[in-house]
Amino acid sequence: MNMTPARPPHDGLPETVPSRMVNEFVYCPRLFHFEWVQGRFATSDDVEEGRYVHRVVDEPGSDLPDPADDLERFAGRTSRSFWLTSTDLGVTAKIDIVEVTADGTVIPVDYKKGSPDKHGRAWPSDEIQSVLQALLLREAGYHVVKAEIWYAETRHRVEIPIDGTRLDDTRRLLHRLWQTAAQDQPPPPLDNSPKCPRCSLVGLCLPDETNALRIRDRKPGRTRGIMAADPDSRPVYVMEQGTTAGARGNRLEIFQQSDKLASYRMIDVLQLCVYGNVTITPQAMRELFARDIPVCWFSYGGWFTGMAEGLPSKHVELRRSQYTATPDTLLAAAGRMIEGKIKNSRTLLRRNSRTTPGDAVDQLARLATTAATPTGYPSLLGHEGTAARIYFSHLTGMLADDTPIDTATFDLNGRARRPPPDPVNALLSFTYALLVKDLTTTLTTIGLDPYYGVFHRPRYGRPALALDLAEEFRPLIADSTVIQLINNGEVRPSHFTRRAGGCQLDRDGRRAVITAYERRMNHEIKHPVFGYRVNYRRALDVQSRILAAHLTGELPEYTPFTTR
Repeated sequence: MNMTPARPPHDGLPETVPSRMVNEFVYCPRLFHFEWVQGRFATSDDVEEGRYVHRVVDEPGSDLPDPADDLERFAGRTSRSFWLTSTDLGVTAKIDIVEVTADGTVIPVDYKKGSPDKHGRAWPSDEIQSVLQALLLREAGYHVVKAEIWYAETRHRVEIPIDGTRLDDTRRLLHRLWQTAAQDQPPPPLDNSPKCPRCSLVGLCLPDETNALRIRDRKPGRTRGIMAADPDSRPVYVMEQGTTAGARGNRLEIFQQSDKLASYRMIDVLQLCVYGNVTITPQAMRELFARDIPVCWFSYGGWFTGMAEGLPSKHVELRRSQYTATPDTLLAAAGRMIEGKIKNSRTLLRRNSRTTPGDAVDQLARLATTAATPTGYPSLLGHEGTAARIYFSHLTGMLADDTPIDTATFDLNGRARRPPPDPVNALLSFTYALLVKDLTTTLTTIGLDPYYGVFHRPRYGRPALALDLAEEFRPLIADSTVIQLINNGEVRPSHFTRRAGGCQLDRDGRRAVITAYERRMNHEIKHPVFGYRVNYRRALDVQSRILAAHLTGELPEYTPFTTR
């Protein structure tokens, strides 16, 4: 008999693994590593359907007789929802149902939402979970000759015989599982697998995207599309001063004194963004944290001042990789980000300029090429600064001639902030703050530290990494929003107030900008690398995960998001 230990000794790992995680390991070792080792989880329709199917067996009922008893006397008894643990196997399991038969044997029955394979057999991942339940019962002293799986879709059971080879096979499988769990990095993603599209973590794993960037000699082809976990959720902005945000039932409600101003389903809320003096009740904070919905605070004028969230990401290895990345790795990633910014700035000029800025376009092309392989941070800062001056010197050339907004002052001031001295600068600063807010929340959700950057130097209170990723998206999202606002007449001179040498948006102006910004974020484009349709909000998420995969060593380089 093969006496391979089920659990090799590894410091820092738990003594037992849940049988559900063994199911995940058989389905996909990368999924297992994400969920159990890194603590990353995402729900999906399939996950919620599985919970619904399990509702009938999740309530404990009727204790299982002691194995020393005459079990034949208990024939027909059904026990529900109880735990068994084996330190020898290194496994713990919650068994849905155990039935006692007339001959004194017991049968574990596992509930699954789907159906068997086309041959009527149990899926391998489901089968191993049932086998583990049977082996746990055996170790506890019960006589088990088979396990069963009840599939909700077909409403019938599939039998799993428990023979003499099961224990050895299971021990070898568990040995591989513990070896995988001891690794800092997850296994590579499955390649073009039919398992991926319905996996709840496909939006975190990015299997096709990772393989497309990792496997250099891959044949070109269209990458399968992915979808965010909650594609319909959107930020909620509260700008009315003196209002209160509270939670009632499963809804987020905005009140001013006793008047209800707005009500949103919690599942539709991506972020809660509050401006100025807005109160959030403790009940609302707890509910938002429980649902992983961040709260973002802005000054009355729109400056992003802080964020609150629930418990931090459990993806410790990602943050460790971020903090210990070599200077060369950080510099190379920073160079690609600035390359992306310059290329996108050049594309925006070519598409929208009323004149033909030929010299500027050529200069930006050369600067983008040089920035991609920087020799150091001083030279990269020089390339970025030169490109910014060229780009902003032509910005008003993309604005309508007949706009009532004062654009001539921007030509005199150039890009200026703190405070912005003119309407165009005020619009740019406000949209940049919105973009940095979205990237800060995205990076935090993924598990990266948004305050430890690769290009912007860390400073107290500055989300450096969010500012880094914002570079390549500023022309595509923020600047494009400003151009549309002015050219479409969505902002008027009356939307701006001037005081103490600065210019800022009033409440109606901020509302107009937020509406246009969210419209831009929902705009779908063809992904420049992967070929599928994606909106800009999802593009921020994908790009952040590409950066994370590069920092952990899963991808050889960072690839910026650039449009043609």
